[in-house]
Amino acid sequence: MSAVLVARNVGKRFQRYHVDAPGTIHEALLRGFRKLMPAERFWVLRDVSFGLDRGCTLGVVGRNGAGKSTLLRMIGALGRPDEGSIRVAGRVALLNLGAGFHPELTGRENVLVNGIIGGLTRREVLDRFDSIIAFSELDEYVDSPLRAYSTGMQMRLAFSIAIHSAPDVLLIDEVLAVGDLAFQRKCLDRIAELKAAGCAIVLVSHDATVVQGMCEETLWLRAGNVAGYGPSATVIPQYVAEANMLSLSHLPIGNTSG
Repeated sequence: MSAVLVARNVGKRFQRYHVDAPGTIHEALLRGFRKLMPAERFWVLRDVSFGLDRGCTLGVVGRNGAGKSTLLRMIGALGRPDEGSIRVAGRVALLNLGAGFHPELTGRENVLVNGIIGGLTRREVLDRFDSIIAFSELDEYVDSPLRAYSTGMQMRLAFSIAIHSAPDVLLIDEVLAVGDLAFQRKCLDRIAELKAAGCAIVLVSHDATVVQGMCEETLWLRAGNVAGYGPSATVIPQYVAEANMLSLSHLPIGNTSG
């Protein structure tokens, strides 16, 4: 198999600013510019490496703040690593609620904008428009502004646009748990079709059962570092065991008196 996605020693650093940093130029002139400078620089990802072949699925798990979404955004070219490299062969589609959507534009207008952002030409979007709307089952709402859509409706539209962009790599960030069960099943069936056609998939999820069922391999991130990487059947039980242990450690100690 040929690798469609390769990450080598990837690191990403963010900046944290002073809590009481000046909010305007006038405040900065009165109080000085020192607090406009970053108070701290910290790594949100460090030394992350993995590869993904065509037609395979990689799960990414970890607690909130582990760096999962940051990694997905860099794979989708919405950010660049500060060290290391990410190589993607082909077109990438990022499925993340709200990414690229504008609440004041209609569903129709958002399809056009996001389709072009996803790498399609205007003609390709128009040719696939009816199919996009049909899959999303949002015919009645296509000319309503997106702010009138529920979270589940936005997920339907985002997923439908992503799969119609014919991606070589599909990035899914915590959205399959949104919406009704029937549409979730429809999404999972289409993901299986994309895999069979050679699309590589990266799935970020807190649902260990879904990851183990869908992904051949899993990347487990802990505080921005790789805690585990390999077959899901090996990594997921380790991840679940640690999560259960942490949950138990936060339980209140019962009153044993009397």
